[in-house]
Amino acid sequence: MTPKFGANSAAARDIASVLHPYTDLEAHQQIGPVVITHGKGVRVWDDTGKEYIESVAGLWCASLGFDNERLVAAATAQMRKLPFYHGFTAKSHEPCIDLAEMLLARAPVPMSKVFFANSGSEANDTAIKMIWYFNNALDRPRKKKIIGRIKGYHGITLAAASLTGLAVNHRSFDLPLAGFVHTMTPHHYHEAKSGESEDDFATRCADALEQLILAEDPDTVAAMFAEPIMGAGGVIVPPRGYFAKIQAVCRKYDVLFVADEVICGFWRTGNYWGSQTLGIEPDILVCAKALSSAYLPISAVMVNDRVFQGLATESHKIGTFGHGFTYSGHPVPAAVAIETLKIYDETDIGTHVKTVGAHLQHELRRRFAEHPLVGEIRGIGLIAAVELMEDKAAHRKFDPAEKVGARFTKLIEAEGVIARATAGEVLCFSPPLIITTAEIDEMLDRVDRALRTLTAELRQGKIGIAAGG
Repeated sequence: MTPKFGANSAAARDIASVLHPYTDLEAHQQIGPVVITHGKGVRVWDDTGKEYIESVAGLWCASLGFDNERLVAAATAQMRKLPFYHGFTAKSHEPCIDLAEMLLARAPVPMSKVFFANSGSEANDTAIKMIWYFNNALDRPRKKKIIGRIKGYHGITLAAASLTGLAVNHRSFDLPLAGFVHTMTPHHYHEAKSGESEDDFATRCADALEQLILAEDPDTVAAMFAEPIMGAGGVIVPPRGYFAKIQAVCRKYDVLFVADEVICGFWRTGNYWGSQTLGIEPDILVCAKALSSAYLPISAVMVNDRVFQGLATESHKIGTFGHGFTYSGHPVPAAVAIETLKIYDETDIGTHVKTVGAHLQHELRRRFAEHPLVGEIRGIGLIAAVELMEDKAAHRKFDPAEKVGARFTKLIEAEGVIARATAGEVLCFSPPLIITTAEIDEMLDRVDRALRTLTAELRQGKIGIAAGG
């Protein structure tokens, strides 16, 4: 253990006891954690008293910030009234019923029923199982393959991680499992051919999907999952017309379409659902994160009536729908989620997001678009990304060994912003929905200072900046 921490400090105790997700576990033994102690609004503080603006709302999720008293009160009241009950064997309770009704009323397309889980991973895993179950009900035992997209992210259970299209979630875990295949990333900036328009590129994406389905045999392909905007893959916004073309292919071959709204749902893109922003009409919709503003774990799977009828038929044949979690529809997270949805409505958070989202998108481009290290700036609403490039003219990325993205986030952290770089050198933004324009400006001022420091370091080290930069 490194001597920079006191033997009884929180950091030292963490090193001795905690195994962290998405962390270099060996390096962590020497570097240690940033220990966050409390939060207020869009800010959090560590155990040294240092203040940070949370530029990614934790993990794309703390939509109402870090001190909403209404959500605390909702949890407290429900804990006193009914701290736990389940939904197994036809049991129910009012928070579960009320939340299901609220979600169905807000769905982007008509949906029939809601199943509750505890995370986006569990919800996507549930959707996969439902799809297999549904096709067995229709006596289509071969129609089971699931299509994801390269750089798509859908979670980290065995099935959800197999659906995810990121190497770090597969390597050394012996994934993906059989039956999961991936189509191309709809990223015009990196994937388009020279002179290829967004419309032509979207057509090529749809053609690639069709060729994949034909190669696998349409009678074996059950569903496709897609985030409206790809989050962990680098905030990739698809080209215009992409989803209309993709969904036409899915309908042609009777392939169910699942919208993964775990990040994009609940106003993140400026509409209630990313599906509305991007023109998606899903058969199944999965949501989590901002459903409860991340105050307690809860997720949901909404299915249309066709899917539900298949589930109902097969469960009647077997005698039960043999799936569920102890905490499915837990009354306390459900009560917090209900209050969260009420707050969105009562505060007209969507109008606020449209205003501050437009400001974020404009300021990112105004401040950084001409910087020699910045390749593409992309996003919609309050989700955005700045991608660093070694040579922006050639769209050439940095050598991963240089770990420029990790270095950048550390410099940003030193300036007082909790940041996240995904897919290499892609700095992502997904701040709490309650952020103000003034807070956005303050956040970007701090990021700008960090970028200036990074630029100087790279020049001094003679790496990373093309001639003329």
